[in-house]
Amino acid sequence: MKRIIVAIDGHSSCGKSTMARALARQVGYIYVDTGAMYRMVTLYALRHHIISPASASSDLRISIDEEALRRHIEAGDVDVRFRLDAETHAPLACLNGELVEDEIRGLEVSQCVSPIAALPFVRTFLVRQQQLMGEEKGIVMDGRDIGTTVFPQAELKVFVTASAQVRAQRRFDELQAKGEKDVSYEAILKNVEERDYLDSHREVSPLRQADDALVLDNSHLTREQQTEWLLQRFSERTAE
Repeated sequence: MKRIIVAIDGHSSCGKSTMARALARQVGYIYVDTGAMYRMVTLYALRHHIISPASASSDLRISIDEEALRRHIEAGDVDVRFRLDAETHAPLACLNGELVEDEIRGLEVSQCVSPIAALPFVRTFLVRQQQLMGEEKGIVMDGRDIGTTVFPQAELKVFVTASAQVRAQRRFDELQAKGEKDVSYEAILKNVEERDYLDSHREVSPLRQADDALVLDNSHLTREQQTEWLLQRFSERTAE
C-alpha cells in the first residue's frame, strides 16, 4: 500500500481535527493540526501584548502590531512544536517548550486567530514548517489551505463543511465541557460567522475548496459515520 498525503480543509469548528486525528491513528500516519500552529502564534501575540486585550472582542476590530510580531518571528522567539502524549500518542501543542493545548482552544485565542493567520509573513513561516513535515508522506494534515497551498499535490483532499449554527453549538458544548461557563452560544456563533468571512476573504491563501477535493458536509453525521466515510476514501486512494 503506497503512502500518501491526506489534506483536510474546511470551515472552523467542523471537526476536522477530530476526524484527521482518528484517521491518522487508524492507518498509522502522522497527524498535524495546522490550526493549532496558528493558534500558538496568536497566543504568543496575546501574551506579549502584540494584540491589545482591550481590542480582542471581535475579529473585525482587533489591532495587531504586525512589525513587532514579524521581529519576534524573525528573531526565532516563536517556537511552535508538537509533543506526543505518552499515553494517547496524540500531538500536543507546545509554545516555546510550554504545553498550551488547552489555552489555545479558548475563546480569546479563537477571536484573534483569523487576523493573525491572514498575515503573509506568519503564513510563510508556518507553511514552510508544514511542508517539511510532509516530505516523507504518510501524513494527515488539516487546516484552511492544506490542499490548495501547502500540499496542492496531495493524493487525497477533503473539504469539510457544516452549517454555522451546528458548528457554533459544537464549539459551545466543547467549551462548556471544559468548564468555561461564561461563554454564550450567541457570542460563539458570531465568532464562527466572522471567522468564515475573514478566512474566505483574506488576501493570502484564502479558505476555498480545491478543484479536486471531495466535499464532506458533516452537519448531521456522527463521528463514526464520518470516520467510516474517510477511511473508505483513504483506501481507494492508497490502492490506486
